[in-house]
Amino acid sequence: MTRKPQINDPEAHVITSHGADFFGEDRHPLKTLASLAGYAEGCLSRDERGPLMLLLTNPGEGGSMSPSQAAEISALLLRLARHRFVKASAAAHARALADAAGRAAADGDRWVWRVESETTTAA
Repeated sequence: MTRKPQINDPEAHVITSHGADFFGEDRHPLKTLASLAGYAEGCLSRDERGPLMLLLTNPGEGGSMSPSQAAEISALLLRLARHRFVKASAAAHARALADAAGRAAADGDRWVWRVESETTTAA
């Protein structure tokens, strides 16, 4: 009987403000954002997906959006999450991103994100 080791390679994540955890942040793997970009390309019109694709394909080292931009992105992510061709796991990430952007817009705050790679190891 073989067992698959439970050690995973470090993976980069995007951490967004106005999230649902205790610290007010959400953590999403970069691979998930790339898959959401593919879904957005197929499910949203070219005019709609412009600012959303910029965030999903190239989050950079971090960035921020004004409350009005966050509200626009939130609406697009909600449409993407509700689309029938988007798989459930990707839709859940899109919904979490939409909720965070919506909270930032509702509070009148800038929506901020940063890229962080996991470099900690268990002893």
